[in-house]
Amino acid sequence: MSHPLRQPATALIAEDEPLLAQALQADLAAVWPELKVMAHAVDGEQAIDDALALRPELIFMDIRMPGRTGLEAAQAIIEDWPTDIPLPLLVFVTAYDQYALQAFELAAADYLLKPAPRDRLAQTCERLRERLAQREHAPAEARGADDQLLDRLRHLLVTAPSLAGALPAAAQPLTVIQASSGPSVYLVPIEEVIYFEAADKYVRVLTAEREHLIRTSLRELLPQLDPARFWQVHRSVVVQAREIDQALRDESGKVQLVLRRRPERLAVSRLYAARFKGM
Repeated sequence: MSHPLRQPATALIAEDEPLLAQALQADLAAVWPELKVMAHAVDGEQAIDDALALRPELIFMDIRMPGRTGLEAAQAIIEDWPTDIPLPLLVFVTAYDQYALQAFELAAADYLLKPAPRDRLAQTCERLRERLAQREHAPAEARGADDQLLDRLRHLLVTAPSLAGALPAAAQPLTVIQASSGPSVYLVPIEEVIYFEAADKYVRVLTAEREHLIRTSLRELLPQLDPARFWQVHRSVVVQAREIDQALRDESGKVQLVLRRRPERLAVSRLYAARFKGM
């Protein structure tokens, strides 16, 4: 089936193994000659930079890459993607088994088990052509599909931290944060934490009166927090729900949180904005 498009579709390949990346690009050229591969990223950071700079319509994203994982890169790309441009269609490329693939299938346009047979790749490309044609001819439906993608990806990031590259969930949520400062170690009850914010190789721990730094990553910390009490609102921010006073939405749809016991406002990314809707 042919799907006439106004111009050739564009794609980004994110794969850290050069031979697999070359094989995927060669197979794509065979099954979809018109597709323009704009770049080949070799790690999660480059995938983010290339995607936001080039704005491809399709991203073939390896799940396991150096630095940020494919899921983390997808999260960052979607959070920073311009709101006036349709989200890129994600195809996760992974070596996971069939059971794990079911999770990725829910959050992407498709998935491929590598090395992907050419006939399976052809099926994926046919689905992608159909999705791109739908976007061109039914933009309202395409926007609804983007909203569904955000919901599914957010659910995957919350419910499958081990697939995203985080540590396994702790048996019991943290009750105390131990923060070092010189020769001292402060014991901060989890109830006093207003929010956590990623800062380079550290995480800032904000209470009403103080700020602490802990030498861990937000990715490692998240599975140890009770998700009913601590809500991720941005890839770098997790806030205690009871500390949120208001969620303010501006004319462009961006959301900011007003806190009960701190003056700063927290930006909510588009991936998590749907959480803040009236009942």
